[in-house]
Amino acid sequence: MKTNYFKYFLILIAVIFWGNSFIAVKIALRELAPVTIVTLRLIIAVSFLFIAGKFLRNSLAIQKKNFIGILILALIAAFHIWIQITGVNYTTAANSGWIIGTAPVFMAILGLIFFREKISFLKLLGIIVAILGLLLLVGKGDFLSISLIENKGDFLVLFSSFTWGVYSMVNKKISLSYPPLMTIFYLFLFMMLIMLPFSLSGEAIYSVIHLSVNGWIAVIFLGMFCSGISYVIWAQALRDMESARVGAFLYLEPFVTVLSAWLLLNELITPVMMLGGIIIIIGVILVNK
Repeated sequence: MKTNYFKYFLILIAVIFWGNSFIAVKIALRELAPVTIVTLRLIIAVSFLFIAGKFLRNSLAIQKKNFIGILILALIAAFHIWIQITGVNYTTAANSGWIIGTAPVFMAILGLIFFREKISFLKLLGIIVAILGLLLLVGKGDFLSISLIENKGDFLVLFSSFTWGVYSMVNKKISLSYPPLMTIFYLFLFMMLIMLPFSLSGEAIYSVIHLSVNGWIAVIFLGMFCSGISYVIWAQALRDMESARVGAFLYLEPFVTVLSAWLLLNELITPVMMLGGIIIIIGVILVNK
């Protein structure tokens, strides 16, 4: 039982890191372009995981049969994280935290389309409730005010929830025979190689050289803690425990984001925002029942 409590503690730590990732992104965006943040985050994560792998004496050999699978996952994941960070640039960290919580809804819909997974009445009700909460949040209480241009940040973050659903579906089809730490290492390594050509510009290099202390703290937090440590914890937890039990911890992430955004970024928390966010969470819980 003590072992389970320790695993729960580690999962909670990962969720807290992810909840604060939107705050770190907001801080980094003050000085860096989204694509530069993604690339730096991946470089730090790959370096950290390489050192950890060497320390734990994990083999770095890669099997040819897994090459294509990792490349496909990396392409989707790189696009997902770039879209998400670009979206955060145009909306609040708190909004991003609530919206990203809709990912399980997209996973349920895509599961129906590609794996013919059944959607019960309760799941369908949850999808409808989550959509209503999302519309309330994006429209700030007025559905008629919703505009793709005015709310492009919210829509980009929402699209990143969809791409995470696509990533999850593809990941379900691809079987990789590596320990969690090495699986994440290879994934981030491929993502880094994909993003590097888009990041090598004079402006990007200048911004990195002149990055402030707060900027470096934000980027290192994203790379080492949100990517390196949290992804390995999550992969290991999914391997050792029931996915529903592990996934339930994600319901806490938006609340962590909203609280941190209020404390660290002085973002205003309105009653409509809280209501919309809570309705989204209720819908997601119904989908996962």
